[in-house]
Amino acid sequence: MTPPPDHPPIPTPKIGVLITNLGTPDAADAPAVRRYLAEFLSDRRVVEIPQILWQPILRGIILRTRPKKSAHAYAQVWREDGSPLAAITALQAAALRTAFGDNVMVEHAMRYGRPAIGDKLRAMKAAGCERILVAPLYPQYCAATTATANDVAFAALAAMRWQPALRTLPPYYDDPAYIGALKTSVEASLAALPFEPDAILASFHGMPQRTLELGDPYHCHCRKTGRLLSEALGRELTVTFQSRFGRAKWLEPATDVTLAALPDKGVRKIAIVSPGFAADCLETLEELAIRGRETFLAAGGTDFAYLPCLNDSEPGLAMLQLLLRRELAGWTTPS
Repeated sequence: MTPPPDHPPIPTPKIGVLITNLGTPDAADAPAVRRYLAEFLSDRRVVEIPQILWQPILRGIILRTRPKKSAHAYAQVWREDGSPLAAITALQAAALRTAFGDNVMVEHAMRYGRPAIGDKLRAMKAAGCERILVAPLYPQYCAATTATANDVAFAALAAMRWQPALRTLPPYYDDPAYIGALKTSVEASLAALPFEPDAILASFHGMPQRTLELGDPYHCHCRKTGRLLSEALGRELTVTFQSRFGRAKWLEPATDVTLAALPDKGVRKIAIVSPGFAADCLETLEELAIRGRETFLAAGGTDFAYLPCLNDSEPGLAMLQLLLRRELAGWTTPS
């Protein structure tokens, strides 16, 4: 059927894959960090304090003091192509663009900052994507990460007259492909070290203890990832939690406290890996690789190595391709 001359353009139907991650400031300066933190810390899933109590603290104290300090931290890890998290996520999307055929569009977005999830979903729909897989790259499910990314995706659809069909990537904390990719990556990194670690830490992003008590499965997912990776490597891993913020009790043991205590226990050589991050970012490159090293060496350690995330490595991309292809089943023709 030929549409009438005045009919709006009809794009060729496509399938979309939108990989998402947390987000990052646009620049390593205080104004950009302030904008980013204002959005991030205003998310009710991230800070579960009544807004009438939280916003005066956020606007009156945190956004006046923390941006300058965080901007300094970002400046230490900023790349020529921008924030590590943004740059690596873009590379992951670019590497996946030809993985599923000409009819599948692969894009990336951030929950906070740019490119925004809603903007990308609208652009993909306008380009002809009638079915879209939203893939939050969080192996372990947490309401403050996975759920909030899905929230804004669904909110974007709520404003559309003609919605695409939507699927979301489930957590993959215990998926054999994920554990296998971690094993390959960790073993390659360990083989390249000039020393043999006395211990290996698996550091996950921390969450308030209250999230566990409220039913969030994140802690259990992290523990299972640590156990499965330990079994795959054939050596013990110590699971810790980093990035504590505020006065509330957080998941333990804390990474920084553990690093400071290990030398007194005879552990002088250590390697640390971050299985919960799909891409290296401020929390891995500055908090662990820089400040974690300083903490460990100041406590009497002699050798420290931070092992990179899967990033856009061959095993990491192969794992993502397998997971995404599985979730696209029924939408795409098997290749």
